[in-house]
Amino acid sequence: MAQTKAHTEYLVFNTKQRYEMVHITPQVEEIVRRSGIDDGLCFVSPMHITAAIYVNDNEDGLIEDIGTWLEKLAPRWPGYKHHQTGEDNADAHLKALLLRHETTLPITKGRLDLGTWQRIFYAEFDGQRSKRVIVKLLGLAKE
Repeated sequence: MAQTKAHTEYLVFNTKQRYEMVHITPQVEEIVRRSGIDDGLCFVSPMHITAAIYVNDNEDGLIEDIGTWLEKLAPRWPGYKHHQTGEDNADAHLKALLLRHETTLPITKGRLDLGTWQRIFYAEFDGQRSKRVIVKLLGLAKE
């Protein structure tokens, strides 16, 4: 009989740029393999309010388009009220709100069950320092 299992790991990122989209599918797939979970769910979430996790195509033009779209909707601008607190990252908070804060993905036969073009991204909007992403899995362990 299969046994329910939970598994948690953390990814750590220190981006070179303030804004950066990091393709993390291979790291998450490796965590799924190590977990021993055969059938279940994989939850991925940044542990910071100026970052996001999203699933989309790993195509450079699209990644650039997403960045341009986010900048139009939440531009870098010195007039945000949040900046009156001594901060300078209000746009990072807003950009993170526009993308998903987390995603939950299926695990089938011990692997992430993604669509043909689906890839996982960590979107950083206030980077250049150490940030964590939690990857938490819950499911039935391999027999």
